[in-house]
Amino acid sequence: MTKRILIIVAFVLGTISTVQSQEIAENALGVRIGDNDGFGAEVSYQRALSGNNRLEFDLGWRDFDGGNIIKLAGIYQWVFNLDKGFNWYVGPGGGIGFVDFDNDFPGDDSSDSFFFIAGDIGIEYNFDIPILISLDVRPEIGFGDFVDDDLDFDIALGVRYQF
Repeated sequence: MTKRILIIVAFVLGTISTVQSQEIAENALGVRIGDNDGFGAEVSYQRALSGNNRLEFDLGWRDFDGGNIIKLAGIYQWVFNLDKGFNWYVGPGGGIGFVDFDNDFPGDDSSDSFFFIAGDIGIEYNFDIPILISLDVRPEIGFGDFVDDDLDFDIALGVRYQF
C-alpha cells in the first residue's frame, strides 16, 4: 500500500512539474523597436537565470523632436506559461540615459544625463525555430533635469534569436 502511494505521489509531482516548466532559452539576442516620446530601436539581450526567470539588457537609441537619447536598461523578468510556446512576463528594472539636444544655433548644443526606474509586462511567442517575438509595455519614471520626473510608457515589439 505504501509503495502505491509513493508511486502515485511521484507521478502527480512529476506531472505538475512538467506542466509548470518553462521553455525559455538560455540566451536570446535581437532587437526591440518601439515608441514612447520618440521612435527608436534597442539591441536586446536576455539571459535565463532559471526555468522561469531571466535578465534582459537593452541598449538603445531614441529620436524625439528636440534631439536624441541613448539608453541602457536592465530588467529582471518572471516568465509564466500561457500555452505551448506562448508566455507572459513581468518584472522590475531601471537604467541610465544620455540625451543630446538639437539646437538651431551652431555651438549651442547641450546634453544631459538621467536615470530611470521601470517595470515591464508583456507577451511572447517561441516558434519551433529559434525565434522569439514579443510585445511589451515598459512604464518608466525618469529622474534628472531633462525628464522632469515624468512617467513614460515605452511600447515595443521585439524579435530575438534564441541560443
